[in-house]
Amino acid sequence: MSTFETFADSSLEPAVRGFFHRGGSSDGLILTHGAGGNAQMGLLVAVAEAFADAGFTVLRCDLPFRQVRRFGPPRPGDAARDREGLRNAVEAMRKNVTGRIFVGGQSYGGRQASMLLAEEKIADGLLLLSYPLHAPARPDRLRTEHLPKIEVPTLFVSGTRDPFGTIEEIDAARKLVPAKTALLQVDGAGHDLGFKGKARVQELPQRVVQSFLNLIDVA
Repeated sequence: MSTFETFADSSLEPAVRGFFHRGGSSDGLILTHGAGGNAQMGLLVAVAEAFADAGFTVLRCDLPFRQVRRFGPPRPGDAARDREGLRNAVEAMRKNVTGRIFVGGQSYGGRQASMLLAEEKIADGLLLLSYPLHAPARPDRLRTEHLPKIEVPTLFVSGTRDPFGTIEEIDAARKLVPAKTALLQVDGAGHDLGFKGKARVQELPQRVVQSFLNLIDVA
């Protein structure tokens, strides 16, 4: 299991704050959290450790809205600043690795990462954990407008009981991405992918890593 250290770069605005897991390879991965979480979510920690054990340098970071408010969801005006925070995290990562850089996150964090890469190809791949395709019970309002602008390999990881998007809906949405994509299905899991409280799906982080490696190494 990898060790990690606190990371902060206040020279950037918004600042980048989180935790670094240093792997042995030249590639880096930035992970961030959902609307109700932070960089210390069990899912993010487990996935970061698995990627670091596979050689990646991983930065799991708090989005700017969470740096300002310890609790509560992002406000409607926070999204653009949160994406700027992710852009700064990529810049910070470039100071620490010489290889490829990948970006991703859970739910809201993953959505902001996907929107950032649709705006600007500043990373080499995308990891979307529980992409919030639509609000629960609102499948008529799909969050797909930007997907055709994503030009990097993208892995979707979704639970079969996720109210934010069925497996069939996610599978249809990923086909809008012109780059290579893959879908990792987590049977029986909801939006938390089985990581709720102290519960965790033991083999999931390794499955995510292997699926992502299969995607980026053949893309």
